[in-house]
Amino acid sequence: MKDYKTLLQQQRDKLNKALAHLEYSYKKVASLPTEENKLNEETLEVWESFCARFSRVVDLFLTRYLRTVVLEQDPAFTGSLRDFVNQGEKLGLISDSNTWMHIRELRNITAHEYTSEDLSQFLSLLRNYASNLLSLKTIINL
Repeated sequence: MKDYKTLLQQQRDKLNKALAHLEYSYKKVASLPTEENKLNEETLEVWESFCARFSRVVDLFLTRYLRTVVLEQDPAFTGSLRDFVNQGEKLGLISDSNTWMHIRELRNITAHEYTSEDLSQFLSLLRNYASNLLSLKTIINL
């Protein structure tokens, strides 16, 4: 039998570190432009760091932390990521599973190429959804 309490604490520690890094990057991008014609190498580097940190938090939360919480409650639970996210909503860990699946889609986009026409909208979406991620600090440390 797995020791879910220990595993959950390990996931919480990793997630707290990743959230601290994301918060630092978020403060840097909060006032940066998103329009491609206004981005130089320095601002692109800051945005890329933010995107990577955003993705890391999403991965840690959805595929590790949330999954561990669900399995702690019901060790026999099985299913897709969507099933785990839905169960996380039922357990009150997240408020809206559809929002989190959309955040997961954004995370997937960061791993692939996107066109320059989409860049401005994409960066704006990431910046807007960062508040959802940063609010995890309260949820995971209850």
